[in-house]
Amino acid sequence: MIIGFLAFMVFLAFLLAQWEIQIEGKDGWAAKLPCRRWEKGWLVRLMGGRPITGYHLFMISFTIAIVHLPLFFVPWSWRLESLLFGFYAGMMLLEDFFWFVFNPHYGIKNFRKEKIWWHKGWWGPVPSLYWILLVIVVLLFYFGWGAI
Repeated sequence: MIIGFLAFMVFLAFLLAQWEIQIEGKDGWAAKLPCRRWEKGWLVRLMGGRPITGYHLFMISFTIAIVHLPLFFVPWSWRLESLLFGFYAGMMLLEDFFWFVFNPHYGIKNFRKEKIWWHKGWWGPVPSLYWILLVIVVLLFYFGWGAI
């Protein structure tokens, strides 16, 4: 069951990355999209100093809502919520990485801090956000796994 769960997470991350590549093209973090931008405030700090865009606000809201679809079929519990948010965080971590891997304007060879302005902090070869999300995903999966 865990293999199918993780495979589905990877599959959705791939689809979301492809969708976002089609929308943003070479201009990551919605840099050239005609959407609202917030450059200051607590949300910007929460997002690691990246501007908040209307595009990302609604994409995040949409994906969180979709991930919670199982709640229409099974009772809510803290364990299930942990599992769902772990799935969401893992999917978004992979989606972000896949955006670079599959984007013809980047590719894995350009996955470095000199080329990616919107990932402010890097720990080693990847953005610091990836390490933080990885720890969060593992913890959420650990606490939520018994829910299914």
